Amino acid sequence: MVKSLFRRQAPRKAGTRLFFATDIHGSEQCFRKFLNAAKFYDASLLVLGGDILGKLLIPILESNGTYSATYGENAHRDLTESGLAELTQAIRNSGHYYYVGTQEELNALADEAHRDRIFRRVACESVASWVALAEERLGGTGRRCFMAPGNDDFFDVDEVLQGSDVVEFAEGRCIAVDGYDMITTGYSNPTPWDTDRELPEPELKARIDQMADEARPDAPLIAVLHPPPRDTSIDQAPELDDELGMSVGAGGIQMASVGSAAVRQFIEERQPVISLHGHVHEGKGVVRIGNTICINPGSEYTEGVLSGAIVELGEGEVISHQLVAG
Repeated sequence: MVKSLFRRQAPRKAGTRLFFATDIHGSEQCFRKFLNAAKFYDASLLVLGGDILGKLLIPILESNGTYSATYGENAHRDLTESGLAELTQAIRNSGHYYYVGTQEELNALADEAHRDRIFRRVACESVASWVALAEERLGGTGRRCFMAPGNDDFFDVDEVLQGSDVVEFAEGRCIAVDGYDMITTGYSNPTPWDTDRELPEPELKARIDQMADEARPDAPLIAVLHPPPRDTSIDQAPELDDELGMSVGAGGIQMASVGSAAVRQFIEERQPVISLHGHVHEGKGVVRIGNTICINPGSEYTEGVLSGAIVELGEGEVISHQLVAG
């Protein structure tokens, strides 16, 4: 079921329909829904923003033809092949990865460097399977599919996203799409977690400006920028204390702006027709900065729910926009 959070701004005109989602963090279920959105919403452009990788590897013990694992609060013991398939599907739908091995192979995961190599290999194999699925589902349809890594995504995945004739690697590029130019980056302003793709605000601004400078002077601009603009309703996240726990006050959890000042400055200066963001899962919403409509669809990937935005573009402007989830 699809839940519409915003009504259309105007009756639909002939134009370009774009579907945007972000921060699926490895969820197989969410990625399949993302591909299905092309037909379901009649979208000619699919854009998957940053943070596409999961964060957790679940070890599964193989012994004497059966399988055992602890996942969440549940202990799974002596599973058959069918039970293993059910468990691994649940793991993947939640955005986690799994590794099946003997006791000796699982013991080897205690070595941090080895565990990291296994995690990266499994994660990249997962994304490679997504690219293959996109080629199968979208090849020959005329629909374009753009994907970019986010600040949480390690650099190994870039190569996996490149080389496809269906999935277009969007990071750091200015791409012509149906009379518009689209710029994309998954880099963010600094976070407490020191993730792979973070830049100080001045460097982030320079990266965005460089892409925008490549745009055609007469082409309306679409900006896909992973962090939302600072000091808006779409960049509010729980405030963290010195131990990275949530700060709680008399009124409950304290919220703080965690978006990017560079992104906000860019939007104020360049005024793209629309800017699409993620990064802050709790920041679902739509705001306007000058003439720019800024959208963060939020993320509910742990529940297998795909949050997204449908944007109708035409005659150099946004005809309508709608947040959806399902």
